[in-house]
Amino acid sequence: MERLFPIGELARSARVSVQTVRYYERQKLLLPAGRKESGYRVYDERALKRLKFIRRAKELGFTLREIKGLLDLKVESASACEKVQKKVNDKLEIVEQKIRGLESLRNVLNGLIESCDRRQPTEECPILKAIEEER
Repeated sequence: MERLFPIGELARSARVSVQTVRYYERQKLLLPAGRKESGYRVYDERALKRLKFIRRAKELGFTLREIKGLLDLKVESASACEKVQKKVNDKLEIVEQKIRGLESLRNVLNGLIESCDRRQPTEECPILKAIEEER
């Protein structure tokens, strides 16, 4: 007999909150296996596996829309692997763009810190002046 989880146990097992489980249900990313006579939702092992997949994909930076697309591809045929690879390549490019932007920001901030080599009144602070200026 397949094991069924109440919502709290499912959430704990997947390391998410009960509110997250409910939100994913509203977004049609997760469905309960059924309900108890009391009306409480119960979930099966498949739901737990899916919830863990969603959590892990979120940790990797995928949006819920992107995760839904990945889950949709997961149920397609083996030919969908190319589509998954394209989605991951697209995501990688976005991550690399963010990294380049953050590296640029780090360089600017390091330059500002270096330019502030002695304590000055705040109206003369090069950091505050640089932030005030548009570039």
